[in-house]
This record gives sequence, structure tokens and C-alpha cells, in this order.
Amino acid sequence: MFTGLIEEVGAVSRRSGVDLTIMARHVLDDLKEGDSIAVDGACFTAVAVYEDRFVVQMSPETLEKTTLSRVQPGDAVNLERAMALGDRIGGHLVQGHVDGIGRIHSVHPQGEFSLWRFQTASDVSRYLVPKGSVAVDGISLTVVEPAGDTFGVAIIPATLANTTLGSKRTGDFVNIEADMIGKHVYQYLAQGREGGLTLDFLARHGFA
Repeated sequence: MFTGLIEEVGAVSRRSGVDLTIMARHVLDDLKEGDSIAVDGACFTAVAVYEDRFVVQMSPETLEKTTLSRVQPGDAVNLERAMALGDRIGGHLVQGHVDGIGRIHSVHPQGEFSLWRFQTASDVSRYLVPKGSVAVDGISLTVVEPAGDTFGVAIIPATLANTTLGSKRTGDFVNIEADMIGKHVYQYLAQGREGGLTLDFLARHGFA
């Protein structure tokens, strides 16, 4: 489990088959083999840890569902170690289970902030609600004005300076993880378990 607060931007140093080697410093302080670590929002197990780098292995699901199938040596990636029980949760609960790939649709400066809009598939966007949580490349953000297959987030300068978003441009791909509570509620309603409320029932009565 993660919080979506990026601890460090690392760099891919080697890619060999399913092995991905990432150069880092801060996250290596107490990282051990077998520990979980999020790379651009995707949860991995560290299979080897060295003084200046660590190695993870990419499963077929990871290659299919995330942007990590595209990374090459030299690419920057967001890193976050698993949260410790008892820590403050400054972002939101992030599983590191990427729902799908999104694309940067537009970026509009708004004073010191900027409004970024992302486009993603309907099987991801259906979980997004105004002021709900979303993780973009592992970064905890708040949803603004979801509409169809797009949604916005307000980005502060510190986020651009301390994550890989600062180097991304319109058209670039990102990993999207919707809020896990929203996903569970949606699936419960969609399946109408045990004769409970369903999406069809709520729609007929003007609630959905």
C-alpha cells in the first residue's frame, strides 16, 4: 500500500528481458529484497538491492497495463516505498495496481497552478468523480471536472519540480489508478449483490 506522495525521481539504467534496473538514492535507505516499491505508480517487489540501484521484474500484466513496457535506459521514473503502518497518509490510499494507461490531453496555466487534463479509457474514467482521488504515474491527485473519457487535475509547482510530470508534454502517456474505494462501490452496485442496490435502480430513480 502506498500514499501517492513521491519520494524520489529515479532513472532506468538497464532493461533486460523482464528485469528493470533503476538508479536511486533516497529510497535505498532501508529498501530490502522482497520489499514492495512503486515505480511510476505500479507496485513491484525488489528482487535485488545494491548501493545505488535496485532491480524489479515486470510481469505480463505490467507490460500490458502500464507505460513501463515503453521505458528505456535514461528514462526518469517516480519512486515511492510502501507505507509503514502508523504513518500519516498525506495523499490517499494507493494500491499500485494500475487500472490503465492515460494520455496528457492538455495543459493550461492558471496563475501559479496549472490545470492538466488526461484522456483515458471508459473502463477507467467511469470510476472518477469530482474531488475524488486518482493516482497519475503514482502521484496522488484530486479529480477536477471529469467529463466523458477526460478528467482534470490541478498541479502545483512543487509537484512539477519533484516528480516526472515536470518533464512531460501533451500527448505523453501516463499510468492511471482510480481510487480503490470508488472501484469497490462501483462493482458492488454493478453486480447488484444479494439483491442490493444496482446502478440500473439508481438510474431509474434519478440518482445515477
